[in-house]
Amino acid sequence: MIRAAHFVLLPWMAAAAQTGSEGVQFFESRIRPLLHNHCATCHNAQQKNSGLSLESRESLLDGGNRGHAAQPGEPEASLMIEVVEQNGALKMPLGGKKLSSQQIADLRRWIEIGLPWPDTRAAAPRPSAASRHWSFQPVRDDPPPAVGNTRWPRNDLDRFVLARLEREGIAPSPEAGRVTLIRRLSLDMLGLPPDPGEVDRFLADRAPDAYERLVERLLGSPHYGERWGRHWLDAARYADTNGFGFDRPRVMWRWRDWVIGALNRDLPFDQFVVEQIAGDLLDGATIEQRIATGFHRNTMINQEGGVDQEQYRIEAVFDRVSTTGAVFLGLTVGCAQCHDHKYDPVSQREFYQLFAFFNNQDEPTIPVVPAAEVGVYRRLKADFDLERLRLQAEIARRQSEIVDLIPQWEKTLTADQKKKLPDTIQEILAVPAGRRTLEQVIEIEKVFKENDPVWQQRTQALEVLADTPNASNPGAHTAMVLAEREQARPSHVLIGGDFLRPGVEVKPATPAALPPLEVEPGRTRNRLDLARWLASGKNPLVARVAVNRVWEQYFGRGLVKSSEDFGAQGDRPTHPELLDWLATRFRKQGWSLKALHRLIVTSATYRQSSDWRVDLAGKDPENLLLARFPRLRVEAEIVRDIALSAAGLIRLEVGGPSVFSPQPPRVTDLSRGNLVWIDAIGGARYRRGMYTFWKRTSPYPSLAAFDAPAADVATVRRNRSNTPLQALTTLNDVLFVEAAHGLARRVLKESPPDAASRLRHAFRLCLGREPDGVEKDTLATLLESERAGSAGREETAWFGLARVLLNLDETITRE
Repeated sequence: MIRAAHFVLLPWMAAAAQTGSEGVQFFESRIRPLLHNHCATCHNAQQKNSGLSLESRESLLDGGNRGHAAQPGEPEASLMIEVVEQNGALKMPLGGKKLSSQQIADLRRWIEIGLPWPDTRAAAPRPSAASRHWSFQPVRDDPPPAVGNTRWPRNDLDRFVLARLEREGIAPSPEAGRVTLIRRLSLDMLGLPPDPGEVDRFLADRAPDAYERLVERLLGSPHYGERWGRHWLDAARYADTNGFGFDRPRVMWRWRDWVIGALNRDLPFDQFVVEQIAGDLLDGATIEQRIATGFHRNTMINQEGGVDQEQYRIEAVFDRVSTTGAVFLGLTVGCAQCHDHKYDPVSQREFYQLFAFFNNQDEPTIPVVPAAEVGVYRRLKADFDLERLRLQAEIARRQSEIVDLIPQWEKTLTADQKKKLPDTIQEILAVPAGRRTLEQVIEIEKVFKENDPVWQQRTQALEVLADTPNASNPGAHTAMVLAEREQARPSHVLIGGDFLRPGVEVKPATPAALPPLEVEPGRTRNRLDLARWLASGKNPLVARVAVNRVWEQYFGRGLVKSSEDFGAQGDRPTHPELLDWLATRFRKQGWSLKALHRLIVTSATYRQSSDWRVDLAGKDPENLLLARFPRLRVEAEIVRDIALSAAGLIRLEVGGPSVFSPQPPRVTDLSRGNLVWIDAIGGARYRRGMYTFWKRTSPYPSLAAFDAPAADVATVRRNRSNTPLQALTTLNDVLFVEAAHGLARRVLKESPPDAASRLRHAFRLCLGREPDGVEKDTLATLLESERAGSAGREETAWFGLARVLLNLDETITRE
């Protein structure tokens, strides 16, 4: 009873103590100097270490991430006393000497008399330098500046660039040639080079709007979604396995297909964001909108025995918070997981308020095809298997007949038909059958098969079946998604990021330095609220970050170089007015990514030549002012796609499961996960690079050599290195060797028989342009050298030349 009465009296005692002159005098003489000298450096309104400020009585009572700092009238229950007495794991003052016994006694006395303080009003927090940082300010809508050279700009984007150049006394570069422009556009917008026929048609089109119509054709291509979806996969840390030690396969390609489709249909970017963060919470959410939430199922999953599943669930939530901050806000919010951010206005408590949005989900795998249809697919698969066995048997039977068929075929060849065959084959046919080497017999067999309609019909039919997904696998009809739980989980600040050390409970909220998240009173905020807050017109970061990333892909460097960090430690924009103007246009044009692409690629800035200029070496060596177009090595997947395109091997079907592209033997065996890598056959072998199966603990070697990220974390800016290993890859990797063989056969088949025509065609297939005189002479000399070393085998000689062409710097460079 006495204890209960004591609690009843505490509020009155505390209020009386605050107003009593004796208590206030004690605070001013004994406590304020102590707090100022030993605590306020870390615990003030601007730097709330562990979420705690000691600048007012109210902030003291609010406490920090570990809960209340002091309980009026109860020193033994107050965290403040525990830490200054240094009896537990947490010891204060941090890094300093322990308080004297008298100072600790004074703190005890102050708490006992109710924490008297001369002013009960909370100190008004001063805006921190970080919250005044340029990227947190509203996006400005300034008009394009006036320029002196009014003839150069093609749209208002150019006025911002030209105005800066004119201030520096620098002239822009002339427009690039038409061949360069079509190859540049094709690689930038589709990730594929134009074939010679496309180049010729563009050169022949002299209409004033020929370039603009080319842009529209490329924007309408289904390969546009693949090209720009590839960047999004990096940001989403897409992979086909779970990571960690076991690194088992997962079915994530449905989400990849959703990304490609959303970009192709130009889903407004704000909706693109909303559906990936919270598509399942939309009214009447469709299967596609639920699949979109796979964005946050790309987190790694630890399936090793003995792991604490709750620990790794929380690690996945940490990753979702950090990824959301990096991808949409351009902020390193993950730095606040264990402590307040050292540079940006994101406290540890705010990190866990964002954490609370992602702490209330289950992680189901849902069927994306009705059960009845799965049964149909399984029956079809059984039919496919029978058909495959039948075709394989027929092919084996035809193979056994070839020995007898080839002599009959040779007798039927006319002189004209022989002249159309490659020179090496004509030479072999002149050798009596009984005197031919094994290699010559194999070469003749290849030619026979290429001209045998029975062989071609059966093998092509088998290829079609080989490209059919494994429909009997239930995983082929599922997607990994997020789903909100009915029973909400409580969220706490986790002290030091340790899931075993929960601190104060937090509710979903957004950082105070950004515009507030507004919801109707009394309703708990959820992921859909967060998604709409991200995509709102009031958020100053999302549009800036998005347009900067698009700009970066075209120009090799964002207007903000540190595209992953728009915070205080990041780079300032080179053209701040242009960045805001692009962000404003992006929002005004309905968040249309295609409109943004169209604006950039039709500008005079984009259409400039990339030729090196001596006059810029001293004034602007890094090309920050954009007086010329940057010349860049293409990305890993495009290096591969260029080689396959030149060879005529590439398969361009859009979407579907990942494939096991050929790689050096036993590479995957070096990693864990029990994944048997069986090289794809048929057309699947030559699918675009973005469809290559990605194993986190054993990244595909040829793509990793050209800086493809490992997919452990979100990557919004790839490195671009230049190493000897890259040259060895394009020379010796099995797929590039096959591409060189394919290019050699294509040139011999498609070109007139003279060497000059064949050299020209091979050069154009790889580089897009015509060879100049020196290049023609060099290639002709190389061809003769290859012929001399190939014992008269023409295709072998052209294979050697094809390897050189595919390994040229210009072949894998976007001019």
